[in-house]
This record gives sequence, C-alpha cells and structure tokens, in this order.
Amino acid sequence: MEFFVYIIYSESVDRYYVGHCQNLEDRMGRHNGGRSKYTKMATDWEEKYTESFSTRGEAMIREREIKKKKSRKYIEFLIAKVKG
Repeated sequence: MEFFVYIIYSESVDRYYVGHCQNLEDRMGRHNGGRSKYTKMATDWEEKYTESFSTRGEAMIREREIKKKKSRKYIEFLIAKVKG
C-alpha cells in the first residue's frame, strides 16, 4: 500500500493546503466537491506537490513536518524543487 502527502492550491482563495491520504484521486474529488472541512471555501484546488510513503505513519509525520514550519515560502520551495 502507498500513502501520499500532498500540497494543493486554490487560486480563487490564494491558499495552500497540506494533507495526507491513500487515494489521491478520491481525496481531490472530496476537496473540490466541498466535502472537506478546511477546503470547502473553494472548488478549484489543484495538486501541486506529492510525496509517497509505504506507511500511513510516515506520511503523517511528513505532513506534520511541513505544517509545523507554518511557511508559505517553504511550501513554494518544495513545489519549485519538483518543477525545477
């Protein structure tokens, strides 16, 4: 099984969201369908960054690392690194 940490972005609210899941396609559907508490204010979320892990625990630890930084610059650095 594979778990993902992902960063999505909404242009309409100019906001990033960091999360983790097992099924990225399903999770994106929930974000854009207004069925997620923290992202329901927009319906134009786009996947910008992902990392994969073999366990949910590893994914949760990485999600917390990213969120603890509370830094838009760090998030944009990760995204730029992938596009690099």
